[in-house]
Amino acid sequence: MTGEPGTICVLGGTGFVGRHLAARWTQLGHTLRVPTRSIARHRELLVLPRVSLVEGNVHDPQVLRALCEGCDTVVNLVGILNERGRDGRGFRRAHVELAQKVVEVCSTLGIHRLLHMSALKADAPDAPSRYLRSKGEAETIVRSAPGIASTIFRPSTIFGPDDSFLNRFARLLRLPSPLFPLPRADARFAPVHVGDVVAAYTRALLDPHTAGESYELCGPRVWTLREIVDGIARALSLRRRVVALPDALARMQAHIMDFVPGKPFSTDNFLSLTIDSVCARDGLAQLGIRPAPLEPSLRLLADDQQERYDRFRRLSRR
Repeated sequence: MTGEPGTICVLGGTGFVGRHLAARWTQLGHTLRVPTRSIARHRELLVLPRVSLVEGNVHDPQVLRALCEGCDTVVNLVGILNERGRDGRGFRRAHVELAQKVVEVCSTLGIHRLLHMSALKADAPDAPSRYLRSKGEAETIVRSAPGIASTIFRPSTIFGPDDSFLNRFARLLRLPSPLFPLPRADARFAPVHVGDVVAAYTRALLDPHTAGESYELCGPRVWTLREIVDGIARALSLRRRVVALPDALARMQAHIMDFVPGKPFSTDNFLSLTIDSVCARDGLAQLGIRPAPLEPSLRLLADDQQERYDRFRRLSRR
């Protein structure tokens, strides 16, 4: 696809990155087809022009084919950080098996452009966690698909409005405790803003020379997990002492939380944290994008907190 508006199927388009991408691409005149299991849960996307929400299970090959038919490009943003079970089948279904179905449908329908979301440090045989191994295996499938011009993105942790990264820690830090136990406190990240990730996808969509490339996406600064949590606490004016858990205790905590509904932390998360999520190559620079720093988003957390407080105070006066 060149600069001309086209029809694009965005798998995972109701998620964090997908919502931001949809807002940007509809401004550029593209028509988006976004699958969902429940239109009612994602009605906010319907306010965007040229966005069609389609109910259906993308893991069903017939549904997937119907979703992609008539599209110029397919974008696969589908990903899970935890699976319901503990045997790796959830990761394989979401990452590996879906990637295989996507390239098969693209080949069948003659769709030659595919933009694929992976993860930094994804490695099929050697990554420490099932999450990263399954992401690496999906990359291999996408990269080796004949006749498909694919571009792969490998971001570090993504932050931005309504993210599940900064906001999750903000919620935990608001719990009334002076101590904050933190596993893998020295794990290193280069958090990248969602707007920069969307910009990278947009450059790839418009530039055919990005076909066949993989881009590592990182922000301008490397942070430890402890530094990020301390920064969130300061932004929220909370006095919290971060206590770095020894790996033995952290792994025990993760094992217990494997059985907690929703899995706020898991053994697989712990294993992913044993490898630093930092870029070896600056993919944003390759694409001509200057990355946004994390600090302004930390300050916005405090603004959001004050806004919620003011709203509650106004309601209490009624």
